[in-house]
Amino acid sequence: MTTPALPYGTPDAPRIAVRGEAHLEVDPEIGRIGITVASRGKDRRSALEDLTRRNATALDLVKSYGEAVERLETGAFSVRPELTKHGRGERVRTYQGTVHLTAELTDFTALGELTTRLADLELTRVDGPWWDLRPDSPAHRRAREQAVREAVQRAREYAEALGTSLAALVEIADIGAEDGGPRPMAAGRMRAMAFAEAAEDTVTALDLEPQRQHVSAQVNARFTMRPPKL
Repeated sequence: MTTPALPYGTPDAPRIAVRGEAHLEVDPEIGRIGITVASRGKDRRSALEDLTRRNATALDLVKSYGEAVERLETGAFSVRPELTKHGRGERVRTYQGTVHLTAELTDFTALGELTTRLADLELTRVDGPWWDLRPDSPAHRRAREQAVREAVQRAREYAEALGTSLAALVEIADIGAEDGGPRPMAAGRMRAMAFAEAAEDTVTALDLEPQRQHVSAQVNARFTMRPPKL
């Protein structure tokens, strides 16, 4: 499909086309961690019972942080046999089970403590944190507003360079709005903590330094200006 040609201005109403951009760095609003609870047993039932118990322990621990936890979800679950590598026939050596959980917190001090306590549980792995903004974060609006102001200012400077001024706004659009292009995404970061066996009764809370998020917005804007005297 051919993109239609953009309309040109006229001598009585010259057109200016500009792009406005904004780039903000803001503090994250949520921290997300992935939790993997595992078990291993000589038979399926023992592996399943251990997995159920450890999963309940992890869930209770996360829920104990109350309103600091914005979301808690259970993902994939599996209990699978592990066969012996040698010998004839299909002999099951052991059974392995896993449950994957995802937790989102808004209190980053609580997140650091929870991350450490989870990693201290038996056969429990913690991945993250991933920092992010909410989809409806005010930061996105601030970036869009700043991009629009920048587009107007740029167009005004072009007009003033010709000794005239803007007359009217013809069109304003997000970059990619016409062709369905991708929208900018906020940046994130991941850290990982491996499987840990319980070592001591108490552990020191992990000191987290939340990564600031990059928010950007871009707009195309078209204006008409009053005819300049060239």
